[in-house]
Amino acid sequence: MLTVVLFAGSAAAIYFACEFFVNGVEWLGRKLSIGETATGTILAAFGTALPESAVTFVAVVFGRDSAQKDIGVGAAVGGPMVLATISYAVVGFAMLWNHQRLGRTTHVIECDSMRLRRDQAWFLCIFIGKVALGLLAFNYKPWLGALFLLAYAVYLLRELRGAQVLGEDDLKPLKLHPKGEPGLLWPLLQTTLALIAIAIASKVFVGQLENIGVWAGLSPQLVALLLSPVATELPETMNALIWVRQGKERLALANISGAMMIQATIPTALGLFFTSWVFSRELIVSGVVTMAAVAVLLGLFSKNAVNARSLMPLAGLYAVFVAIIAMM
Repeated sequence: MLTVVLFAGSAAAIYFACEFFVNGVEWLGRKLSIGETATGTILAAFGTALPESAVTFVAVVFGRDSAQKDIGVGAAVGGPMVLATISYAVVGFAMLWNHQRLGRTTHVIECDSMRLRRDQAWFLCIFIGKVALGLLAFNYKPWLGALFLLAYAVYLLRELRGAQVLGEDDLKPLKLHPKGEPGLLWPLLQTTLALIAIAIASKVFVGQLENIGVWAGLSPQLVALLLSPVATELPETMNALIWVRQGKERLALANISGAMMIQATIPTALGLFFTSWVFSRELIVSGVVTMAAVAVLLGLFSKNAVNARSLMPLAGLYAVFVAIIAMM
């Protein structure tokens, strides 16, 4: 009963903290004169990617044995899969649910399809290299981690040349400073406090998922691959849900896209630096499912208009993954 209460309570805490986070990060992007898309792909994505990056960092750097290090590798591989399947599907479901309330006559999602397609293509190239390295063993593999850090640095510089800054009409009043124009300190304070709350609630949420995994008889590696990514990617998914409810699906998709790039590079670099980075059968299946999901996304974003209904079936790919793992 305590596990159930903490599980539900931490999920609710993450949602409400994300309400403060998305509001603060929009104002922070405006104050720093960062483009709308870059606000989602850099500021929001970097903040919400902290929980899963921390899971990988602690496991691979401070893990006392190979089993604990495998947990970090599983989290690094499982994170992008959850984002490419469940998080994008949530955007589709949320858009379908809210389109009438937002005054939309169709289920079309407003987004920069060309930019999202370019991001997914960039991600796929990096992710293929990430999986390929997991199938090989050679002495200088750890040094290749630097290439993944360099890839994210290049992506970061490109995103800083983002679209126009959010206008005043697009911003709701800052929750901690609702009257008047806030200075830089207020949105920075609100975003930081929200991130701390998200990190604490995410840690509790992951802990309860691990308890559920033990109750279900799952090994630590399977918990890291199946359950932990769902928990650690919850802030991105919650952000997407909130932004879609506000009619800002462009920011929602940018947040997911930016988080995928972080997950494809930084945790991979950590894994290469501190582990043998050799994939098990389950990790290979996860990589294949992720690449299949990204291939679908590339096809969807090749069109000028993306229908919310077309994103929803992506959740089925995660279900396929779970089914394959269960059979294995």
